[in-house]
Amino acid sequence: MTARPSFVVEDQSEVIAFLAARLAPARRIDTHGAVVFLSGVRAYKLKRAVKFPYMDFSTSARRAAMCAAEIEINRRLAPEIYLGVAPIRRDRGGELVLGEPGETAAGAVDWLVVMRRFDEEGLLGRMAARGVLTPQLMTALGARIARFHDGLPAIVAGFGGPDDYRHSVAADVRQMREAGERLDPAASEALAEAMPRALEPFVDLVARRAAAGAVRRCHGDLHLRNIVMLAGAPVPFDAIEFSDRIANIDVLYDLAFTLMDLARQGLHGLANRLLNEWLWRIAELPAAPHDEALALLPLFLSRRAAIRAYVDSAMTAVSGADNAPARAYQRAALGFLQPAPPRLLAVGGLSGSGKTTLALKLAPEVGRAPGAVVVRSDVERKREAGVALEERMPAGSYTAEASAKVYAAFMARTERVLRAGHSVVLDAVFAKPAERAAAEALARKVGVPFQGIWLDVPKQVAQERVAARTGDASDATPAVVERQFGYDLGAIDWERRPA
Repeated sequence: MTARPSFVVEDQSEVIAFLAARLAPARRIDTHGAVVFLSGVRAYKLKRAVKFPYMDFSTSARRAAMCAAEIEINRRLAPEIYLGVAPIRRDRGGELVLGEPGETAAGAVDWLVVMRRFDEEGLLGRMAARGVLTPQLMTALGARIARFHDGLPAIVAGFGGPDDYRHSVAADVRQMREAGERLDPAASEALAEAMPRALEPFVDLVARRAAAGAVRRCHGDLHLRNIVMLAGAPVPFDAIEFSDRIANIDVLYDLAFTLMDLARQGLHGLANRLLNEWLWRIAELPAAPHDEALALLPLFLSRRAAIRAYVDSAMTAVSGADNAPARAYQRAALGFLQPAPPRLLAVGGLSGSGKTTLALKLAPEVGRAPGAVVVRSDVERKREAGVALEERMPAGSYTAEASAKVYAAFMARTERVLRAGHSVVLDAVFAKPAERAAAEALARKVGVPFQGIWLDVPKQVAQERVAARTGDASDATPAVVERQFGYDLGAIDWERRPA
């Protein structure tokens, strides 16, 4: 008989056997913290009687409270999934009985989170395995997560400070070491050195982010298996309910779980697209811009992979499964901390030349994971004006004064990203020689390599392209293209490519 792991503090075998018989589930899903029964149109989640440093379900009362918290938190994200909490109680004869969602039951033996089932093939984790995730889906997901983050209140005091980060990193190290041979001990020790080293240069940034309101009550567990397609849209679910310490985090750290999950599976283009879509849409924090927080992204990605490693190792302790996936997460965690000096690329050309298409194609392969930030003049113009990316600017917005202001903001954002150690691909017309010179001068100022690319396009092709656009940040029309072909572009010494 297999010994019960030390973190399992109560025998729930009677309850689990009852649920298996009562629900006759089509499938049972076991994790380190829960047993989920899929039965009919519902899913029933029983929280395991476990106690980890980061998660305590050790008593029935605690599990009841956490079931209620899970419903409350997740209804903000996925109200169509979460139905309520149901008790498991004993009848007068001492037999176990399953109650209905919302039913109260004094002295209940245990509790279940009751959810509406969905098509599991719509889980983004499964879609990734089938190779059917798309850039368009990343656009929708980036917008969804940005809206969610923008709607959360800031947590200004008590969370997210430098010492909180130090303690959290130390906890990651301790958990990996305690996993012992279930993980690779050599990798655990390498991360024990590398993760604190990646944090310490940026403790002032951590403090500024917390003071500026970047720390919020986030999802906390935003990997691909916790996002599902419903009615054609990506919906995050299964947010962390059991720990404010885990869920009260920097919004970029929340996003980092999804980025890590994509990058670890080799989906670098999709991870890059998601990061850029989120950055283009998230409301700015003037006192601590999200661009500056990219200095923390290698640590954020590494921590997310390390956490997945020791959580998966705990799961193998329960299930007896292979430890290889957990160790693969350790290798990924180390990889995210490998240095990759930043670079600046600039893609110029008249409207309809394919600048954004090329910029997004190049970005995943430039710099550190998940690739370069694409800084678009069209996006910057909409952000400066407070206009949604898919909406057109009001008439009269495209003045010389407004364009100069946009280019100044565009270059300032680029400098912030580069100084955070992250590469940039610039996407703008760059019709004026002075604008092209300014991009090159910025690279020299920051001390990074520069590459300029100019796209040549026939006028008719450019006009056909802009006429066919829908839902894009660019407001260019065939008439705008006509005017641009009359510009005096001056000498272009960037690499010229046919569009």
